[in-house]
Amino acid sequence: MSEVLLVGNPNTGKTTLFNSLTRSHEHVGNWHGVTVESKKKEFSFDGKSFVLVDTPGLYSLCPLSFEEEVAAKTIFENTDKKIINICDQNNLQRNLFLTLCLLERGCDVILAVNEIDRKPIFKVDYAKLSAALGIDVVSIDAEKKRGMDKLKAGLGKKKFPKLPSYFLGLKVDEGSLSPECRKLFLDKYAILKAYERDEKYFEGLGVKNVEKIFSCVPKDSVQQLCALRYDFIQQLMQSCSVRTDAVYGKSKADKLFLNKWLAFPMFVLVLAAVFYLTFFSLGALLSDALGGFLELLTKPILGWMETEFGQGAIFDLFNIAIFGGVGTVLSFLPQVVLLFLFLSILEDSGYMSRVAFIFEDILGRIGLSGKSVYTLLMGFGCSTTAIMTSRNMDDKNAKIKTAILCPYMSCSAKIPIYTVIGGAMFGAKNIFVILGLYFLGVVVAISISKILDLTVLKSKKQSFILEFPPYRITSPKRVGKILWKNMKEFLIRVGSVMLAMNVIIWILSSFSFGFAYVAQSDGASMLECIGKALAPIFVPLGFGNWAIVCSLLAGLVAKEVVVSSIAMFNGIDAGATKLISQSILLPASVVYFSSGASIMSFLVFCLLYTPCIASVSMLMQEIGKKWTFLSIVIQLLTAYVVAFVIYNIAFAFEIFGFWKVFVTLLCILLVIFSFVFIFKRIKKKKLCPHCSGCGKC
Repeated sequence: MSEVLLVGNPNTGKTTLFNSLTRSHEHVGNWHGVTVESKKKEFSFDGKSFVLVDTPGLYSLCPLSFEEEVAAKTIFENTDKKIINICDQNNLQRNLFLTLCLLERGCDVILAVNEIDRKPIFKVDYAKLSAALGIDVVSIDAEKKRGMDKLKAGLGKKKFPKLPSYFLGLKVDEGSLSPECRKLFLDKYAILKAYERDEKYFEGLGVKNVEKIFSCVPKDSVQQLCALRYDFIQQLMQSCSVRTDAVYGKSKADKLFLNKWLAFPMFVLVLAAVFYLTFFSLGALLSDALGGFLELLTKPILGWMETEFGQGAIFDLFNIAIFGGVGTVLSFLPQVVLLFLFLSILEDSGYMSRVAFIFEDILGRIGLSGKSVYTLLMGFGCSTTAIMTSRNMDDKNAKIKTAILCPYMSCSAKIPIYTVIGGAMFGAKNIFVILGLYFLGVVVAISISKILDLTVLKSKKQSFILEFPPYRITSPKRVGKILWKNMKEFLIRVGSVMLAMNVIIWILSSFSFGFAYVAQSDGASMLECIGKALAPIFVPLGFGNWAIVCSLLAGLVAKEVVVSSIAMFNGIDAGATKLISQSILLPASVVYFSSGASIMSFLVFCLLYTPCIASVSMLMQEIGKKWTFLSIVIQLLTAYVVAFVIYNIAFAFEIFGFWKVFVTLLCILLVIFSFVFIFKRIKKKKLCPHCSGCGKC
């Protein structure tokens, strides 16, 4: 079975081609870090079997970031393997830089030019390009699967590429080198790597004094080599292609979405529209319909069980734990699917790359880069997946910070909490509460990042290459695959983790430590005893109810369990989300919120406290035990402090009225701002007139 490597720049359609060749459903997106590790999948053609290895995107074989290291290492370890090098037709001139790097290494390459637009910038003569490079060149459309057979047919052919003319002209001054170092330069590729000043390459060869090697090449060797490569590419393009009048990525819409003053308001408007459709109008309609269907489905079954077993422990297990808890969360499936639908449309449209550009300057001030935007936005879908993509950061400290910040983004698992608990008190106004929670998570994440950057995790300046793909209408087929994948994951989670957790919670809440069934005795359940022991801690936050505390503990397994736990405690039937909302305002209920302030406090705590076990496990894998433990401590402290502040402010609004509290807070902020302003002025006067504030004067 032959192994084939799939290599290319980010945003060339690499993962789309991987999916087309192997019939897979890997995540696709137009940004860094979509593929952060090598993926393998088998496929067959003409009676032969191949293993396709999808490597992370890279720009050259001199890596600058983690995912480029993964890709470069895979290539260097498999130089004898066939390589599919995918290029974007509209970025061919830049993409060919990596192609030259592969040819210099002596790799057996087949060049796949991805034609994704009807109006290309260049019309390429592929026969001439193939002859000039000495490799097969195939025109494909990765999404529509055009040219796949021709590409597969080329995998069985062995090709010996032509070395670029400039490669043999590179020379070094070996005069001051030891005999061992001179032996390295018997390999012409080592000379090229010296010109690239690739420290990791020579360290891998056992060279200890790398600077000695670099002293043998011109000081501007990197610039010289790049100039030679691009001159070669330019001559190649002039002889093999004709430029059209099209401009790649240019759109009139950017005058609106990238406007200096309108970019951020437009981003807020887009998110608000997504949240409105997801949590209200369409999402609420579909959730109610599914909830009603589940209720109709479970009533006959529960009626039969009541007749056969009576209202005992077995009936309660099915009624409360299985149908009640799991059914309640299952009714939110349409809202989860809608959120992923809108996120996938935004990804494919090309808007997400613009969002990274909008936030690059802001994130740069808190020790992150535009790359972090992609990771944090993925956190709106699933924190676990988002944490994994943090490994694409160039700087180790930036990677740790980005991973720590992911859980502050409201993942899709928190949708039921916001909808049920928030809807109980705020009704139609809950959309503003939900939007506020999402932005509160972002503000808290930015604040924590700034604090970490000023203290223990100072980041270096990072490279950030940004591409603006043209705006596109996403493929219904691709969106369907994404929705099915996320829906399947949600159903598996509900059917396994949540079902098991609900059964455990039911057992703990239905039996005492003496294993007496509490519904038929006066004793307290095991869960009630645990909850009452911890409840005093949460009294300052406005929800010192033992059942509420227990639902938060259950939420550590999966955030959806918070709502299903409340449904169980209050004895609500499957899918009856409106009844849950009504029940938490009734003093007779087990889970009861006394005011809107306590509900706000609870929602804020759910937003900010420790993420699910899967996310914690991924944090340990990506940033280690020490930083994971520190992140959990920060999350708990932040959740407690912010919830405490929100509760007291909201409670003050309820007691004294909006305007009195608002004006008071405004005065406090004005006083704080005045002191900070005066302090900065005094500090500035201590500096010399020519000092920019470096602190050395």
